[in-house]
Amino acid sequence: MAESQDTSFLLKGRMLTLMVFELHNPNIVQLAMKLREHMAQAPNLFKNSPVVLDLTPLQDGLKVVDFPALVSLLDNHGLTVVGVAGGNEQQRAAAAKARLALFAESTGRGTGEPAKKEPPAAAPEAEAPAPEAKPEPEPVKDMVVRQTVRAGQQVYARGGDLIVEATVNEGAEVVADGDIHVYGPLRGRAMAGARGRGDARIWCQNLDAELVSINGIYRTRDDIDPALLGKPAVIEVLNDKMTIRALG
Repeated sequence: MAESQDTSFLLKGRMLTLMVFELHNPNIVQLAMKLREHMAQAPNLFKNSPVVLDLTPLQDGLKVVDFPALVSLLDNHGLTVVGVAGGNEQQRAAAAKARLALFAESTGRGTGEPAKKEPPAAAPEAEAPAPEAKPEPEPVKDMVVRQTVRAGQQVYARGGDLIVEATVNEGAEVVADGDIHVYGPLRGRAMAGARGRGDARIWCQNLDAELVSINGIYRTRDDIDPALLGKPAVIEVLNDKMTIRALG
């Protein structure tokens, strides 16, 4: 009789949406003041949210980041730091010492001095081979969700638009690399342009969202004009500023 396979645990790769905390000033005292003001606007909105520290704005300088103090400060505001992205060699080493995960650079800039490579030795001339034919990339398909997105659920349309034909409940999260269309009430969080598309938009028939975000620029319900709540609306970013206007 064959022994049953051990299924105590499984290791899987999965795409998850993480909030990015872009650090421009590592001064803990000043950060504490700004965080207190910012979180007072919506104290429970980001509670227990995992975040990645983006050190890209600091990587070209010599500024030292006190990671234990910074992690403690963010934790006091309900933000759980899971790792860092960007930064120079010294900053990333300090983050690793603080037992933070090191994420790959996401902005296209290096994390330190590029490695120097010896020039390749000259090779004898030879007839260049014919280039291989590359397969045509598959077209990106938009995602359509026909059922209610309930509290605690997250739906992510990677590479395309997301179309929700039902309600997005409070506590639910809909994310897309492209546009988001919600044909029922939007009461949860909607994040369009998740991978850097600043021209993405959010369209909804009934705006009552906890949070709307486009390419990292966001607005909470408390910051939305009350005259727009409950109405059809389109959300977009123009000149790095979010605008929300009524439809119809």
